Amino acid sequence: MNEKLHKWLFDVKLAIEEIESFFKDRSKNYTDYKDNVLLKRAVERNLGIIGEAITRIIKSNPDIAITSSKSIIGLRNHLIHAYDNVSDEYIWGIIVKHLPVLKQEVELLIQEFE
Repeated sequence: MNEKLHKWLFDVKLAIEEIESFFKDRSKNYTDYKDNVLLKRAVERNLGIIGEAITRIIKSNPDIAITSSKSIIGLRNHLIHAYDNVSDEYIWGIIVKHLPVLKQEVELLIQEFE
């Protein structure tokens, strides 16, 4: 694995950890999330970073095993191009269900590099 791939994987890991940090001092509660515009925008920004990094990873090495890479890239495109049609419920599902899986996969890939 080359240095750029390692950097992009680390970017994904850091963005996930930043999203997780938003919930350290508050309950991980959907109602609180949907009512907090600042929190939603911060999460969406990090999801955009994740999507862009995954795009670069897959373009550089299509054989990298990241579950749902196409969905992650699609989410990034949706956040950027259809910003006025972002579903809070959909984003919440990603936070709760999909980010933990992605984090594990990325951490394993980073370990392989080191």
